[in-house]
Amino acid sequence: DPIGHLARSGNWYENMSSDMSLVEELFTLDTETILSVDVSLYENAGADIVQQLAYAMSHANEYLNVLKQGENLGQLKSIDFKVSVAGNYFFEIAKLKALRNLWNVLSKAYGITIPCSIVSQPSKRNKTIYDFNVNMLRTSTECMSAVLGGSDVVFNLNYNAVYKKDNDFANRIALNQLILLKEESYFDKVENATEGSYYIETITHQLAEKALLLFKAVEKDGGFLKQLKNHTIQNKIADSARKQQEKFDAKKVVLVGSNVFQNEADKMGEALELYPFVKKNPRKTLITPIIEKRLAEELEQNRLSHE
Repeated sequence: DPIGHLARSGNWYENMSSDMSLVEELFTLDTETILSVDVSLYENAGADIVQQLAYAMSHANEYLNVLKQGENLGQLKSIDFKVSVAGNYFFEIAKLKALRNLWNVLSKAYGITIPCSIVSQPSKRNKTIYDFNVNMLRTSTECMSAVLGGSDVVFNLNYNAVYKKDNDFANRIALNQLILLKEESYFDKVENATEGSYYIETITHQLAEKALLLFKAVEKDGGFLKQLKNHTIQNKIADSARKQQEKFDAKKVVLVGSNVFQNEADKMGEALELYPFVKKNPRKTLITPIIEKRLAEELEQNRLSHE
């Protein structure tokens, strides 16, 4: 996903021509090449659901244009969307359903009918270092949304992944959460448990419609890459992130143990094995990279400084 690398790092692996040529070259090989589109970056950076869906389609559309121009479109067998699932339970279910619907519309516009595979993982944006056990509740509902939304693959996130290195205990908890959903909630017994739910289907339709309008606006303005280069995408995601941050700071968006019901005895300074905040790495980049940031970062930094 060279476009995803560009959005995340600010630079191509080599340059646009070379990276896109490599994508085309992969499709000439006698193998089942799967195209990958990383949408998780946008959610973790603060994009709203409509933006996530629209940018996912615009991101994928850049690849489809390249393959069409190189007459390699017929070689495309499948496409993977890597998605980050947040805590708005029903809306996240609808987001995943809308993503699949939008892909079907986009692929048909190119005269192809190929499946998309949705790979989901809980969001990092609403995870906290204080009262970290609450993260288990967050990842549980997010994994539920991922399954009910029709994800093909669900990867859980360790409850302490924000600040602690990979460890057996957290890995086992994360795996057990998924096993509980499968074995005790029987999520593997029904293929589309939310089908026919008026509420979810209505949200799905509304999100897809709004995302389609934004997608058309992006394409009319030159496409995803052009908007990345002129920083339109970054600015719109930053605006959305700022609005979310203001709601969090005003406690209109609640993270238990973080901005409400704080445990003042909770000390985390000596427990940090990983740096849990945005890392600054000044360097020359082609575009401004899209930066992931958690909602609770500033509040946590303030609490840590007073421990």
